[in-house]
Amino acid sequence: MFSKIMMATAALAMMAGPALAETYEVKMLNKGAAGSMIFEPDFVAAQPGDTIRFVATDKGHNVESIKGMLPDGVKKFKSKMNKDFDLVVETEGLYGLKCTPHIGMGMVALIQVGKASNLETVRAVKQRGKAKQRFDAAFAKVK
Repeated sequence: MFSKIMMATAALAMMAGPALAETYEVKMLNKGAAGSMIFEPDFVAAQPGDTIRFVATDKGHNVESIKGMLPDGVKKFKSKMNKDFDLVVETEGLYGLKCTPHIGMGMVALIQVGKASNLETVRAVKQRGKAKQRFDAAFAKVK
């Protein structure tokens, strides 16, 4: 009897796992609350298994990983222009992202998944101008 209860409890726990994952929506905008050419929000604190959905709200945007700004083992990625993109984050750490045509205008975002285990590595990647300013503000939100 006890083993049947334990098996049933384990089965319920396994079924509940995926239901705990969250989806965060990030809009790709020409103009937002923090200025022009922006991801809104530009910082998301997520957990492994969560999905970050990038919504092509305005035309002319995409989302791409920045070299040196991903956790170890995570493959680089680049979405198509003007298309929504779902990023399922499985690995803990920081993910630095950009809009390919608008990084010069500071269109960047930072995703924290669980612990920021790669903070020093990600911070060491050189940024310029508006992108540097926006990343500095995002790094201030890392816990």
